[in-house]
Order: sequence, then structure tokens, then C-alpha cells
Amino acid sequence: MPRLAAASLAGTAIEFYDFFVYGTAAALVLGPLFFPTFSPAAGTLAAFGTFGIGFVARPLGAVVFGHLGDRRGRRPVLVVSLLLTGASTVAVGCVPSYGAIGVAAPVLLLVLRFLQGLGLGGEWGGAVLLTAEHAPAGRRALWSSFPQVGPALGFVLANGIVIALSATLSAAEFARWGWRVPFWAAGALALAGLWLRSSLTESPRFLEIDDHARVPLIEVLRHHGRLVLLTAGALAAGYAVFYTVTTWSLAYATERLGVSRTVMLTCVMAAVLVMGALTPLAALLGDRYGRRPMCLTGCAASALWMFPMVALLATGEPLLMFLGILGALLAFVTMFAVIAAYLPELYEPRVRCTGAAVGYNLGGVLGGALTPLVATTLAERGGRVPWGVGAYLSGMALLSLACFALLPETRPVPVAVAEPVTKPVTG
Repeated sequence: MPRLAAASLAGTAIEFYDFFVYGTAAALVLGPLFFPTFSPAAGTLAAFGTFGIGFVARPLGAVVFGHLGDRRGRRPVLVVSLLLTGASTVAVGCVPSYGAIGVAAPVLLLVLRFLQGLGLGGEWGGAVLLTAEHAPAGRRALWSSFPQVGPALGFVLANGIVIALSATLSAAEFARWGWRVPFWAAGALALAGLWLRSSLTESPRFLEIDDHARVPLIEVLRHHGRLVLLTAGALAAGYAVFYTVTTWSLAYATERLGVSRTVMLTCVMAAVLVMGALTPLAALLGDRYGRRPMCLTGCAASALWMFPMVALLATGEPLLMFLGILGALLAFVTMFAVIAAYLPELYEPRVRCTGAAVGYNLGGVLGGALTPLVATTLAERGGRVPWGVGAYLSGMALLSLACFALLPETRPVPVAVAEPVTKPVTG
């Protein structure tokens, strides 16, 4: 289990590195480079629009790779999805700017971002199922939480490289070529991920299936359609919170508040590091007290914290901004630490890869695709404190709370061992 968990964690970290480095670039430089005819605010919105395309592609990737995972096994999904995401990320770093090739530049950006999302849509299902289906029932949430640590590591790696480049390059050099370096680095990371995953064995639960689903998506929609919609709605708040604090807040702090890029990235990275370290602990609580109670607690905490969070962000003070972001991410991880065990347990093994991945990635469309756009628009129309952003996020949290309330608990119940009855000895 440790070797398997480490390989799954490394793979998800690499794939989410690819996904997050684009979000950071969209917040900081892609607007002026690829949409120079727009105003600064409109350019940021357009860059976030290309960011959202990746989320739209993720459910399609879940369908394509979910079919592969349910028909051919979980292991092939890990290899193909990693190759696709890595290659498209490297290619983003090679796209000339608008000044060089005109409108073809943003079109290429859009296509490559779509391919990134397609690969990531398959990655989560394969990595999580391979870990969850190997794990012992009583510690399934714990072992399945390691792929969930991957996004935190990917984010820190992506933004750490950006901070290092920002510190060593001038603003002009960073805009001219420095922003491309993190995209090129994805190639080496993808090769490392493939090496780590080359020795993994197929899931025992998949090997036990005698009658594989002919068309998994049709079975999922026919027999589990309500479940897919509920899981998508339940996960929407987590996506909205995470991408607000890790993507939109960068643009808001640097453009509206005048906070330096390095300071803001450091605040976000520090909070994400704490979140990643606490993910296994939250998963242990999920094994002890159940998946659903943890998710309900995380949604309630998100609904309550969003207004304080935007107020703390609006101060522009690094320590207060860090505390606001950290509170939001702790509420997020209370939900998402157990999701890797919860979603697979909701679906039968023969359609599990498709069902869990489609539900998970549809939640990304609902909560992640439009959130930076919506938050940017609400912040532009508001005052210094973007209360509209807080209201939007609180509303998303309440929606997810209602969806989680309609889902069943899945935590395996230990079988009690009956104690032998002993008769008193009479002399």
C-alpha cells in the first residue's frame, strides 16, 4: 500500500501541476499576451475563460477514460492520461503570443487547454480507484487520501517555480519567456511519473469482475443518473472554494490591491501546504466517523467562512490574507479528504470508474469552470471588499450541503465478534 499510494500521489501531483500552472499563468500574464486588444480586466476574464475550458473537457475525459478503466482496467488509464496532459502542457509553453501569430494564438491556447482537461478528467478516476480498490476496508479513506494530497503538491510545485522565476527575472523577462518555463518542465515531470507507475499492478476488484459493462456510460446514466447529479452538486462547493482562493485571489490581490505577485503566491502556497499535510488526518476521521458527516461539516464551515475570508483578503495584509485562505482550505479539505473513498463506494465495481469520475468532474464544471469568471465580475462591480464573491461561495456551499444530505453513508461497518459465553463453575 505505501508504494502504491506514493505512485498515485506522485502521478496526481504531476497532472495537477500541469493544470494549476495554467491557472497561475492565466491570473498573471496570459491576458496581456494573448488578448492584448482587451482592457486589463477584460483580458483577465478572457484568460480565465480559457482556464474554464479545461473544466468543460474534464467530464468528457471522465467518459473516455472511464470507459477504458471499466473495460480494460484502471492501470492503462494512468499511463494514457498522464501522457496526454503532459504533452499538451509542454505545447502550451511553445505557443507564440498574439503579437506573433494573431488570433491563432488564443485558439491554440484554447485547444491545448481542452486537451489538458481531457487528460485530467481520466487521471483522477484511475489513480483513486487503483488505490481504493487495493486498500483494506477499515483504512480505505486514509490510503485513498494520498492521491488527494497530489493536487496540493502540484499546486505548490507550480507556484514555487513561478515564485523563483519572478524573483530572478524582471517583469519584462517573465512576460517575454519566463512564464513558459513551468510549462516546459512538465515534460520531465511526466516522464518521471510514467517511470513511477510502470511497476503498478492492476486493481484486484477489477480482476474479480466477470461481466464487464458493455457501454459503462449508458449503464451509469440508466441506473445511477440521480447519483451522478447529486455527487456533482455535492462537490461543486469544494471546487468553487479551492479555485477562488488559488486562482481568482491571485488576480484580485495583484491587480486590485497592489499586492506583489511573490507575496500573494507565498500566502496561497503556505495555506495549501498546511491543507496537504492535514489531508490524511481528515481522512482518518472519515474512517472513524464516516464519509458523509465529514462532508456535511466541510460544507457548513465553507458557508460560514466565506464572508470573513473575503474581508480578510481585502485588507491586503499578508498575514490576514493567509488566515482567510487557510480557513477556506481547511473547510475544503474536510470534504475532499474522504471523497476518494466515498465516491467509489457509491458505485458498483463494473461501472465504478465511469460513475465516480463523471460525478467528480461534473462537480468541477459546476464549481470550478465559471467561478474565477464570476468572482472577477462580482469583484469588479463591488467596492474594496468583494462581498458578492462571499455571497456566491456561501450559496454554493449551501447547495452542496443539500446534495450531501441526500447521499447515503458508505463507511464499511466492522463486524462485531461475539464473545464466548462462559458458565460459572460450581464446586
